[in-house]
This record gives sequence, structure tokens and C-alpha cells, in this order.
Amino acid sequence: MTTKRERNIKNKEENKKIAFAKLNNSPISPRKMRLVADMIRGKKIEEALILLKFNSKFASTKIEKLLLSAISNWENKNEGKRKEEANLFVKEIFVNQGRTLKRLRPAPQGRAHRIRKRSNHVTLVLGDNKK
Repeated sequence: MTTKRERNIKNKEENKKIAFAKLNNSPISPRKMRLVADMIRGKKIEEALILLKFNSKFASTKIEKLLLSAISNWENKNEGKRKEEANLFVKEIFVNQGRTLKRLRPAPQGRAHRIRKRSNHVTLVLGDNKK
């Protein structure tokens, strides 16, 4: 039986080997962001970058920037290796709901409707040597 502290140390050591990037509090609804995230899940990084570059959705620019950041993180952790030979692909990408800003919009007869401005958190993990 391991203690919580030992598990945390083990998780930190494993995270040092993994190349990932996070985007927090992006002001796009999670549903719209998931449409773009589902499009690149499991794809090679070159193919994913092309899909994101030529997609017309606003969320694709945010995820493209995040993917470039994850690639840069991989290069920093694996100095001396070339990304072309590593055969990198998008191993995981998931979108979680962030904070929701609640605003009021005037409605007829003195009422008010609540407007929910949603945000999200995106986590992207790269994998290598897909077989």
C-alpha cells in the first residue's frame, strides 16, 4: 500500500516524460471546442496541423496554437531527437468545462433572462511511435 505522497511523486516523474499542453479558460463553449478536438484525435501531427490550419471554425486557431506548444514541449524534453522520425501523433485531447460567467439580458415586461457565457479547459497529450 502506497501513501498519497508516494503516488504524487510517482505521477510527477511520469509527467516529466509525457509531452502535453494545457489551455485554460478559453472563452469558447466546450461543445464548439469538442467538435474541433474530435476532428484531430489520433491523427499524426502533420495531418492535424493541416486540418486545423484550413478549418474555418474559430476554435481551430486556439487548438492549432496548443498543438504547436505541445510539439515544442516534446522537443524540449527530447533533445537530440527529430520530430519527423519520432512519428508523433495526438494521443489524447479532451475538453472540460471551465467557469461560466452569468449575465442578465433585459426581456419584455420588466423580466430578465440569464445569459451563460461558457468557457473551457483543453488538455492535449502527444504520443510517439504509433504502431
